[in-house]
Amino acid sequence: MAITRHELTRRREQLQVLQRYLAELEADHDGARAKLLGFRQRYLETLGPLMRELDELEAQLHRATALLSEALRRQGVEVPVPASPRAKAWPDIPALPDATPLPPEPTGPLTDLPPPSLKTLYRRAAMRFHPDLAPSGPEREVCEQRMMVVNEAYASGDRHRLETLLLAAGELPERVIGGPADAVRAWLGLCEHLVQGRIRIVQAQMALLQAQQMHELRIAIERAEAGGMRPLDIMAARLRAQIAERRQELYIGERVGGDAGLAADFLRKHHQRLA
Repeated sequence: MAITRHELTRRREQLQVLQRYLAELEADHDGARAKLLGFRQRYLETLGPLMRELDELEAQLHRATALLSEALRRQGVEVPVPASPRAKAWPDIPALPDATPLPPEPTGPLTDLPPPSLKTLYRRAAMRFHPDLAPSGPEREVCEQRMMVVNEAYASGDRHRLETLLLAAGELPERVIGGPADAVRAWLGLCEHLVQGRIRIVQAQMALLQAQQMHELRIAIERAEAGGMRPLDIMAARLRAQIAERRQELYIGERVGGDAGLAADFLRKHHQRLA
């Protein structure tokens, strides 16, 4: 049945509403990502050098305790095996993937033309997907898989499946559905499908962004700063205190090797701190 001008107008308005909603979601995501990137840069500029210094001390401590542990085991003294320092990984903050552009709207008067036959659709699909027409490699394998779907759809008389494959491959809607009135209806349906898929992608990316520990840290620190506190300065002071403690621990660890009892006690305390 041909699409009416009223129905065409209504469907276009629905598509525009979806596109506006998608634009708002993308803007929200990009804004949240920009805030997170800015916060991470400020966080690393303030605390990064201290964290790197602490990591290096932990690595030196690990080497020193490993040597002590090996020496004590040779003397028959059972001591905990020092655990390797855990590497701190900063998760990536990816941008949104590029969106699939919407196909151009079919043009022409809104009069129905007969849709092509199932056999014609099959031939057009074969011209697009036949593996003999594709270069060797991954592209040929993809064509082999798609051609299997085309053959199954033709054998079962599944016209809708052939239409979907051809439209997704870029075939002009009026050559698949008929039209251009029916082609416009098919074009609207394909655009709605693409926009809705993009909305789901943006929502999923936003959820991943908000689940990051750095995002939660940003919210907590910005709230504290809004209340007049200086949480980054407090965290820096704690890191400096930990650095001082590790330096003292390293100093002791490098000097207790001559006394098995002191060395074993040192290793046990070191193991308890890590645990």
